[in-house]
Parts: sequence; C-alpha cells; structure tokens
Amino acid sequence: MDFLNYEFMQRALLAAVLVGITAPAVGIYLVQRRQALMGDGIGHVAMTGVGLGFLLSWSPVWMATLVSVLGAVLMELIRWYGRTRGDIALAMLFYGGMAGGVMLINLAPNGSNANLTSYLFGSLSTVSESDVTAIILLAAFVVLVTLGLRRQLFAVSQDEEFARVTGLPVRALNLLTAITAAVTVTVAMRVVGLLLVSALMVVPVAAAQQLTRSFAATFAIAVAIGITVTIGGTVTSYYQDVPPGATIVLLTIGAFIALTALAAPLARRRARALAAAQPSGDPAECAIPASRESGGKVSV
Repeated sequence: MDFLNYEFMQRALLAAVLVGITAPAVGIYLVQRRQALMGDGIGHVAMTGVGLGFLLSWSPVWMATLVSVLGAVLMELIRWYGRTRGDIALAMLFYGGMAGGVMLINLAPNGSNANLTSYLFGSLSTVSESDVTAIILLAAFVVLVTLGLRRQLFAVSQDEEFARVTGLPVRALNLLTAITAAVTVTVAMRVVGLLLVSALMVVPVAAAQQLTRSFAATFAIAVAIGITVTIGGTVTSYYQDVPPGATIVLLTIGAFIALTALAAPLARRRARALAAAQPSGDPAECAIPASRESGGKVSV
C-alpha cells in the first residue's frame, strides 16, 4: 500500500473510482439503446476539445467537455433528421474530431503529440488537482442523472414509441442521455483515455448481463465491476509501469470472460431446479412450451 503515500496516486485512484462508477452507469442505457459505440464516437470529437484547450491555454478537461456536449447534441440531431446520409455525416464528425484534435494540439505553443497521447490512452502521473476537481463535479452530474431519472431513461431506452405514448419527453431524454455520455467520456479520459473509454462503458454492462437480466441488478453489478477493474488497473499500472487505460480495459474483458464461463453452469443449475419443481403427475405431452406461452419475451 506504499502507493498511497504519493499524491499523484491518491488523485489517480480517486479519479479511477469515479470513472468506474460513471462509465457503466451511462453505458447501461447505451447498451439498451443499441448505441454501444456512441462513447467511441464522442471520444473522437473530444480530441478537438483537448487540442483547443491547449491552443487557448485553457483547461483541456473543461474544453473537451464543452466540445463533447456539442458533438453529442449534433449526433442526436443527425440521428433524428439525417435518415438517408446520417452514417456519412457521423463518420465525418468522428474523423474530423480526431483530425482537428491532432492539428490543434500541434499548433499550440506548449502542445505536442506526447500531450495528446496521455489523453488518448490515459496517464496516472498527469492527473492534476484541477483535473480531480473537474472530474468530481462532472461525475456528480452523471450520477444524479443516471440514478435520479433511471425510470424515465430506462423506459425510453427500451421502447421510444411506448415512452412517447405514456407522455415522456422522449427527445429531451435522448438528448440528456447523449449529453451525459459526453460528460462521462471527459470524466474518464484522464484515467482510461479517449480511445478506450467506450469499452469501460459497455463491457462491464455486458459482463453483468451474463448473470442477471434485472435492470437494478445489472446496474449494481456493472458499477461494481467498473470500480474493481479501474482500481485494479490503476494499481497494476503503478507497480508494473504499464499503460493504465489498456490495463483497465484488459481487466474488464477478463471479467467478462470469467463471468461468461460462470454463467453457463449457473443457467444449467437453474434449469434443473425449475424442472425439479414442476409437478410430475402431468402427462409430458400436455406441457406447453415456454416459448409459445410467452412469445420468447423476458420480463424485466
């Protein structure tokens, strides 16, 4: 535990815990909406914000937040109105964001590709006190939205038409989800990196879904996985001198593989328990298959 004696590790661990909470908390809604790669696209756009921050000698975290939010809003507008050429527009937005970031940071007086690399893949030693303050404020916003509006966000993520019929402001909630995802990307970029943050938003949720289908349980397990892998990856990065972002993502994938292997025998055990609990006096030919009875739907 000697790493706790260093202030940069204390800041890195605090940032890692906040990232472990916020990334899966937003990711669960993106997975439900089948927008798992949205975080990756926002990460590309955020690179322009980082470069602009260096060019204007302003906080790269806050500038990346502003640019990411604008990019997320534009992505939602393209999704709503750009039905025919929407994919091309999004591709130009993503690649333009990456190219803009590289160009701006090289034009900045104190910028270099080394500065950009720390934001692309994460860096423990460069997490400053001002970065921690920004991460705490942004993480608080993400937690308030994802927990305070969880019922509304879940309803919209499951079925937009049904949510609209029930009177929910679907477009406003979709826009809020996109903005929250953008904020989460900037929260995570100092620890995981802009190019790898999407994995931390999606893979813990996919791992949690191997064990449960309940939204509340999936949310809790995904956040627990997120905290575990971010702390584990940060500590491993300190002792082994390896990139923190890559370490965290590989640990997350390892957790997914382990839970997938664990889920198969658990599913077989539940099936045997269910079969044993059924009455044995009924003729086998009179049993109604579950798939015909429920239409293949899983209750939430």
